[in-house]
Formats: sequence, C-alpha cells, structure tokens
Amino acid sequence: MELLKSDFYYDLPEELIAQTPVEPRNASRMMCVNKQTGEIFHDHFYNLCRHLKKGDLLVMNDSRVIPARLYGEREDTHTFIEFLLLEQKGDKLWEIICRPGKKAKVGRRFTFGNGRLTAEVVEVKDDGNRIVQFECDGNFFTALEDRYCRGRAVDNIRLPYRRYAGHAGKRK
Repeated sequence: MELLKSDFYYDLPEELIAQTPVEPRNASRMMCVNKQTGEIFHDHFYNLCRHLKKGDLLVMNDSRVIPARLYGEREDTHTFIEFLLLEQKGDKLWEIICRPGKKAKVGRRFTFGNGRLTAEVVEVKDDGNRIVQFECDGNFFTALEDRYCRGRAVDNIRLPYRRYAGHAGKRK
C-alpha cells in the first residue's frame, strides 16, 4: 500500500490551531480512542496514566517548531525579501521559496535581524525554489528564534524539526 501526501490532507479551522502553549503544559488536551469500540473522546494529559496499561508503549515526540518565514533585505540594495524555509539540505543549507524571487539570483546575499543571520543563494532550482547557505554566530536554530531575524513575526509559519543536529526531519 503506497501512502500519498493527499492521504493526510484534512480541514483544520484556523481558530483551532493553538498559537501559544497552554499553561500548565499538562492541561493540554489529548484525543483518545477506545480500541474495542472505536469511541473517540478527549481528555487532558494530566490523566495520561489512567489510559496506560502494563505493556503499553508510549512514544515521546520531542520535536520543536522553528519560525520558517524570515523577513530581511538584500545586502547591497537593502530591498525587502521574504524567505520561507522548506527543507534542510545540510548544515545551515536550506531549500527555500522566496519573494520577490527575481532578487534571489545565485551569489546574492541577504541579511536578517540587522546582520545576525545572513544567507547566500547557491542554486536556483528548476521549480524556482532556491538553495541558500545561511551564516550566523552560534546555533542556526537559536538565531531563527531571534525575534529580530523574524521581523514581522506575527504570522510566522511554524515547522517541526528534530532537536538533534543533522536530523532535521524531511517535510514533503
């Protein structure tokens, strides 16, 4: 059986997407399914132990999200650019979508957060996406969290990534 991306499409109303974590964190809701009856019900994580039985396997998801939309400027002209990170290709090397795309030619450099994060376009792909090499002092993901790199961060898209270096998790 082949899985398709379309197998995972579903409608999720915008107002149901959490913008901030609930406090305390264990007050988050969880969906539960009764395997015998198929009944679906909701509970809170602080009740998780009530649902586990001896021999059950609990899988922990320790992924985080990163701000995937960056607003910056071209290094030489200071004109506006927007990057949307798609997939990590290597150390600080990302496939992106950008706009306006005409500004992002091979060799062009861009800055984010008053120079805290820089990027150079190293390839323009056939589909119009770009491969960019980022540079920053320290950890790339920490630099992404810097609100100055995000600029107009109110509508940032958040993408999961694995916390361990070199295992960014593919998004397809």
